[in-house]
Amino acid sequence: MRTMAFWSNWGRSAWREFESGDASGVVELTKRQSTISLTKQGAASGNLRINLSWQMRTSDFNSRAGRGSLRHPLRMFKPEPVQAQGPAMVNVDLDLAVMYELKSGAKGVVQPLGEFFGNLNEAPYVKLSGDDRFGSGSGETVYVNMDHKDDIKRLLVFVYIYDGTPAFDRTHGLVTLYPSNGPRVEIALDERAPQARSCAVVLIENVKGEMMVRREVKYVYGFQAELDRLYGWGLQWGRGYKSKV
Repeated sequence: MRTMAFWSNWGRSAWREFESGDASGVVELTKRQSTISLTKQGAASGNLRINLSWQMRTSDFNSRAGRGSLRHPLRMFKPEPVQAQGPAMVNVDLDLAVMYELKSGAKGVVQPLGEFFGNLNEAPYVKLSGDDRFGSGSGETVYVNMDHKDDIKRLLVFVYIYDGTPAFDRTHGLVTLYPSNGPRVEIALDERAPQARSCAVVLIENVKGEMMVRREVKYVYGFQAELDRLYGWGLQWGRGYKSKV
């Protein structure tokens, strides 16, 4: 309940509380408040944990009722238009990935596809812990070694649908950053983008020695190559597959 009070009383005092780092709090990055500084939180060291959690869903009814029932009590009883989009059950495999660019000029990607799992103690200082194909509670996790922040130029955290129905708006995707200090940071992937297969979620940049985190949440209809073009990474992409489960 403390988190709700924080956002309902948003203002300068709340922002100062956030900047000082409240370990028990949660901060949601939104279009209105889209950036935070890990450096100002004292969180630009140790390991930054980035987690993707998601669930396959059979209906949008519960989420609609939950979001709109308080403000518009009768909305939950209003019939929804029939959607001719195939089976009701959403079957989707979301992957968490990171494009990296180091100060040395080295560029690449850490992702389950192709088993590019990275390295935490050596370049690129980014490590993917595993591949969750079923939307379990633990999801997928990437670690960033912030003790090597001076070696990092920028990191683009993104999510793509490897297999299944393009349905970001029906999987309750959530990317959460767990800094070494201060509140965790949440970015929800619940915007309407029915046909999108990839989403640039957050950009972590070293700006004159300050580690800045900026919400992106930009959906594209293609995969990594399209995100690459959008952000000017300049990598060469080829078709890749996962091993059978």
